Amino acid sequence: GLLCLHALCFLFQHKDAYQAILDGVKGGAKEKRLAAQFIPKFFKHFPELADSAINAQLDLCEDEDVSIRRQAIKELPQFATGDNLPRVADILTQLLQSDDSAEFNLVNNALLSIFKMDAKGTLGGLFSQILQGEDIVRERAIKFLSTKLKTLPEEVMTKEVEEFILTESKKVLEDVTGEEFVLLMKILSGLKSLQTVSGRQQLVELVAEQADLEQTFNPSDPDCVDRLLQCTRQAVPLFSKNVHSTKFVTYFCEHALPNLSSLTTPVEGLDIQLEVLKLLAEMSSFCGDMEKLESNLKKLFDKLLEYMPLPPEEAENGENAGSEEPKLQFSYVECLLYSFHQLGRKLPDFLTAKLNAEKLKDFKIRLQYFARGLQVYIRQLRLALQGKTGEALKTEENKIKVVALKITNNINVLIKDLFHIPPSYKSTVTLSWKPVQKADASQKRASEDTTSSSPPKKASAGPKRDARQIYNPPSGKYSSNLGSFSYGESG
Repeated sequence: GLLCLHALCFLFQHKDAYQAILDGVKGGAKEKRLAAQFIPKFFKHFPELADSAINAQLDLCEDEDVSIRRQAIKELPQFATGDNLPRVADILTQLLQSDDSAEFNLVNNALLSIFKMDAKGTLGGLFSQILQGEDIVRERAIKFLSTKLKTLPEEVMTKEVEEFILTESKKVLEDVTGEEFVLLMKILSGLKSLQTVSGRQQLVELVAEQADLEQTFNPSDPDCVDRLLQCTRQAVPLFSKNVHSTKFVTYFCEHALPNLSSLTTPVEGLDIQLEVLKLLAEMSSFCGDMEKLESNLKKLFDKLLEYMPLPPEEAENGENAGSEEPKLQFSYVECLLYSFHQLGRKLPDFLTAKLNAEKLKDFKIRLQYFARGLQVYIRQLRLALQGKTGEALKTEENKIKVVALKITNNINVLIKDLFHIPPSYKSTVTLSWKPVQKADASQKRASEDTTSSSPPKKASAGPKRDARQIYNPPSGKYSSNLGSFSYGESG
C-alpha cells in the first residue's frame, strides 16, 4: 500500500520514487504485483532508468508466481518505444518457450501488438532469436511467423517489411531442418510481394538451392532422398506456364528415375517409388525447353517399359506357358504415362523417328496387352460401383475403387493417344490424386508480370540441423494403396 501511494504522489517529481518501485521486484508477492503494473505505467517518464526498468520487468516475467509472470508479460508492450522495441521483441520471443498455455497466449498477443507499432523492429527481435537462440525458441519463433504474419493488415505488412522478411529468411535457410524449411517456405509464399511471376521464380530458385540439384545424387542415403522430396514438394505449387519446372524435371529424369528401385526413405510406410513418380508427373505439365529432351524421354520410356509387361507366351494348346500372368501396376503407369505424354508433346516424333521398328513394335504390343487388362478392370470397377451414391461411396473400400477408376480411365485416355499414327498428345487428363478444378490456376497466372528477378545468393546445402527432423506423410493414400493389381482371368 505504501509503495502504491508513494508512486502516485511523488512519481512525476522524484526519480527516487520510481526507483523505489523498481526495487519492489525484490519484495514480497504484493510488492511484485504492484511493481508489475507501475513499472510499465510510468516507464516513459524516466528514460534515464529505461534499462533498469526493463530488467526489473524481465525479472518479474521469470517470477515463480504464475500470476505475477502473466501480469508482467501482459504489460511488456508498454516498454516498446523507440530503440527499446527490438529488445522487447527479443525478450518476448524468448518467452515463447513457456509451456503455460495462458502465458504463451499472452506472449503471442504482446508480440502482435508491438508488430502493429513497428513491424520491422519486431521482426528484428524475432529473427535475432531464430538465428542465435535456443532450439525451442527458434522453433516457436518460426511457427509464430508462419501462423501470425498472414493475420496482419496490409498497412503493417508493407513492401519494405516483406523485403526484410525475405532477406532474414535467406540467412535462416542456410541451415535448416526439414520442418523449418517447410514453415519458412509457407511464410515466404504468403508474402504479397512474391505473388508475381518474378516472385514465384525467386522462390523456386531458393528451393532449388536447398535441394542442391548440382550435387551427386545418392539413392541409398535416406537424408539425401528425403531432402529432394521435401524441396520438390515445396516447389510444385509454385510452377505455372510462366514459372517452369525444367530444372527439377531434368534432375528427376537423370538421377531419380534410373535409381528408382534403390531409393531409400526415412519415412516409414511411404511408397518412395510412387511418391517420386507422382511428383515427376505433377511437374511435367510445367516443364519448359529441356536441354537433353530426347535423352530424358528415353529414360522415361525405358522406365515405362518396366511397368508395362509383355503378354505371357502361349503354349500350343493356347494356354499360358508361364506360371502366372504379370501384375499390372496402374498407379505407377499412370504417373509414367502422364509424364511421358507431357514431355512427348515437345518431341512428338520420338516414338516414330527416334525408336527403331523393333522397339516400336515391342512397345505397341505392351500397350495393347496393358489396354486389354485395363478394359477388364474398368468394367469390374464400374460394375462394383454401379448404383452406389452418397454414404455408400464413402466407405474405405469404395473410396479406393473410385480412385482406381480415375487411374484406369486416365491410363486408357493416354494409351489411346499413343496408339494414334503418328502418336497424338492432345488429350487432357487430371491426375487421379488431384482435385478436378474448374479453372486451372496456371491459366490465371498466364497474364501476370513475366519479368524475372535475379536469383538469390547461393545457400549452403541444407536442409541440415539433423537433430530435428520432420515426418512427412505420403500424399494420395488411395493411389498408393493401388500399387499392384492383377486382373485375374482377363486372358
